[in-house]
Amino acid sequence: MKTISENACFGGVQGVYSHRSDSCGCDMTFGLFLPAEAKDGPVPVLWYLSGLTCTHENAMVKAAAQGWAAEQGIALIFPDTSPRGEGVADDDAYDLGQGAGFYVNATQKPWAPHFQMYDYITKDLTDLVLKEFPIDGARQAITGHSMGGHGALTMAMKEAGRFTSVSAFAPICNPTGSDWGKKQLTAYLGSDEAAWASHDASLLMAERGFDGPVLIDVGTKDQFLDLLKPETLASAAALRRQELTFRMQPGYDHSYFFVSTFIEDHITFHAEALYA
Repeated sequence: MKTISENACFGGVQGVYSHRSDSCGCDMTFGLFLPAEAKDGPVPVLWYLSGLTCTHENAMVKAAAQGWAAEQGIALIFPDTSPRGEGVADDDAYDLGQGAGFYVNATQKPWAPHFQMYDYITKDLTDLVLKEFPIDGARQAITGHSMGGHGALTMAMKEAGRFTSVSAFAPICNPTGSDWGKKQLTAYLGSDEAAWASHDASLLMAERGFDGPVLIDVGTKDQFLDLLKPETLASAAALRRQELTFRMQPGYDHSYFFVSTFIEDHITFHAEALYA
């Protein structure tokens, strides 16, 4: 692991690090905020998965999360959204390839050699941060924005028992039924739609749900509402009688102004579960 930068931040440290990922077969970069309490021992952690076109840096500098995490004594992990570098497949479109890994393990060419983002998050990066930093692996929560909200919800429901709580900002809720999903899942997983189901939060909610609290925020003026399809997740949760707080926020769009406005609520929500 290589340290790219470390800066004092709200009494703790905001670091940026790179390492070799076995899953992705390339070097990967991530951000990690450690609160002051980490000097005295392992602290709980909140994963933040970012959306299309983002790197590790977007949420790290735009979400205004560190101050609230410091208040709660919680670490924050900001992974990248895809493998990158020479020899890594890419596409001219913003919503496929580098910056658009969709948090799946690709099975199709040319993506399969590097685009193993599900394993990268749940295995490679998890193993690294638990080994190298004072993080309590028994107290993990997860959140994300847009494509990252999709990733957070699917990982929380598939990795049973790992996360105490899950939340999302404007998540892609039904990728098997949306152009933000059909295109990418076809490219990464092939044309057999049966292979897509385990990466659809609405279908997973209907099938298995989540054993813990869930918080979803979506802006009423989100310019991508037709692609996000939040109503599919809300309906699946209602039919399952899943514990869920689902909020449509009047006047907010898809931007980081929306995320930064409600990030305190989400961190407080996760802190209550992490410290329960």
